[in-house]
Amino acid sequence: MMHLGALPYAMKHLGLSAPVYATEPVFRLGLLTMYDHFLSRWQVSDFDLFTLDDVDAAFQNVVRLKYSQNYLLNDKGEGVVIAPHVAGHLLGGTVWKITKDGEDVVYAVDFNHRKERHLNGTVLGSFVRPAVLITDAYNALNNQGYRKKQDQDFIDSLIKVLATGGSVLLPVDTAGRVLELLLLLDMYWDERRLQYPIYFLTNVSTSTVDYVKSFLEWMGDQIAKSFESSRANAFLLKKVTLIINKEELEKLGDAPKVVLASMASLEVGFSHDIFVEMANEARNLVLFTEKGQFGTLARMLQVDPPPKALKVTMSKRIPLVGNELKAYEEEQERIKKEKSLKASLVKEEELKASHGSNTKASEPMVIDASSSRKSVNASHFGGNNDILIDGFVPPLTSVAPMFPFFENTAEWDDFGEVINPDDYMMKQEEMDNTLMLGPGDGLDGRIDDGSARLLLDSTPSKVISNEMTVQVKCSLVYMDFEGRSDGRSVKSIIAHVAPLKLILVHGSAEATEHLKMHCAKNLDLHVYAPQIEETIDVTSDLCAYKVQLSEKLMSNIISKKLGEHEIAWVDAEVGKEDEKLILLPPSSTPPPHKPVLVGDLKLSDFKQFLENKGWQVEFAGGALRCGEYIMVRKVGDSILKGSTGSQQIVIEGPLCEDYYKIRELLYSQFYLL
Repeated sequence: MMHLGALPYAMKHLGLSAPVYATEPVFRLGLLTMYDHFLSRWQVSDFDLFTLDDVDAAFQNVVRLKYSQNYLLNDKGEGVVIAPHVAGHLLGGTVWKITKDGEDVVYAVDFNHRKERHLNGTVLGSFVRPAVLITDAYNALNNQGYRKKQDQDFIDSLIKVLATGGSVLLPVDTAGRVLELLLLLDMYWDERRLQYPIYFLTNVSTSTVDYVKSFLEWMGDQIAKSFESSRANAFLLKKVTLIINKEELEKLGDAPKVVLASMASLEVGFSHDIFVEMANEARNLVLFTEKGQFGTLARMLQVDPPPKALKVTMSKRIPLVGNELKAYEEEQERIKKEKSLKASLVKEEELKASHGSNTKASEPMVIDASSSRKSVNASHFGGNNDILIDGFVPPLTSVAPMFPFFENTAEWDDFGEVINPDDYMMKQEEMDNTLMLGPGDGLDGRIDDGSARLLLDSTPSKVISNEMTVQVKCSLVYMDFEGRSDGRSVKSIIAHVAPLKLILVHGSAEATEHLKMHCAKNLDLHVYAPQIEETIDVTSDLCAYKVQLSEKLMSNIISKKLGEHEIAWVDAEVGKEDEKLILLPPSSTPPPHKPVLVGDLKLSDFKQFLENKGWQVEFAGGALRCGEYIMVRKVGDSILKGSTGSQQIVIEGPLCEDYYKIRELLYSQFYLL
């Protein structure tokens, strides 16, 4: 799967227009994340890898799906069905089930089996025996402790620093794992009535939380139940202040505070600037909640902690003033005139081409009064007048060019002048320009005013930079709040899912090799660990063929309705017609088949059914006692959804009238083929 940050670049430079599939939260929060990334880069550099328009264009290709929704691909993906399922880890995060020719491929990278404050755990464990499981080895070497202890250690670290007059910086993402941290801090601060201020600082912080408030149905059961019972929205944060600039922080000065700021890498953004300001105070703390990406400032600080001297570049964008502003405006005016002149020349060439080919030099210029009138009328509504243009040059074939005069030949009826509706219609290109999406329009107008001003700011500006040396004296701590299943849990889940083939990606070489050796030794799996850009063949060993049911065969089938489907027992022979496999009626009488009961029965449901029929029923020793003599029990392995396990329902008791009545009622709960 493509990394989110690469999407706008790929759409712009590679010309991609293929659809991208995601859930609604991933679409909305992903768009805000890209806005924040762009603004963070643009404010400190002449960033031109992609623009906000590129971001909007990329996200217009996103097809939004609901959890467990089966989506049938078309064109080159014909015959492939995809479905997103809960992954945990992030709001709207997905485990993808991809089905082709009856075989399943499960793509499960970055999942969490644990239930969190705002998310349920993954449903990956409900998949059994897929043809291929693609998962990650990211946490294969890590084993986590109890969540309550982890949360308490996190809070204790903050309180210890705040109590001594220090401040805490948490470099975070824009709209991902930071949501869990916000809930944790807000709940604890509210319970303990702490007064230390907490700030969530990104370019789109208020918009992010506004959207998250509307995604309760995508969150954990506890949050949904709380809202249903008390209408209390967990993300109506009481103790966290949402800000989109540093002005409010600067008012506090050195007062103790907690700041969650983007970006997590510390390369750019608010977190970078705040880190530089806090680094030389030993009482301050920078607390990392995720591993820094390779080559970033965050990773360097985690690997080689202070004290030490660090060279950093401080950059900021400032508006142009004085001579610089004047020079910029002159340059823009020059560019505008060049474009206007170029357009005039193109128009002149078009006029020469259109008149020179059909008009003799001795003939006067003929003007179509009807079309010209439309043009004049349209100009009142923003249309273009083809006569009044900058740099008008009379065609060489004209005798005496002049402004056209139109005699009023309007038609009248009993109610006045007859109106031509076409005169008042906007041109299609004008409508397209009016409806063209601008930055932020993809969010249905729900982006906050402050963020909108940042996105739409066109004030002439420049970037100034200076290098400085920072003495890093503050404390640096890493605590794992990435919300991924640890190594022990990943191994257990893989064993339960039991895929035919396993592909490991997204992990260090050491972690990948460790998980690969564990699975090869303890599980009967074909394990692959491809290198970057390496292609592997995981084609199934099973053979699947498409066959078509002939009309003659279908006319003899007696089907029974089962939910939304119809089922039937079919005896047929395989034939060939027009190079296609086809099922035909058997040439001879097929042997009789044993009765097949289709369906699944819960004894608790059958108990309720019998009670409604007036029977005395009770559970005894794991079986269902019906009346005085008859027992109904399940024998064999439990049937799991999608498993190949077998299970029998056994009726025990004497062959009396009650026996046959219970059996008949039992059969009525199934479909008999």
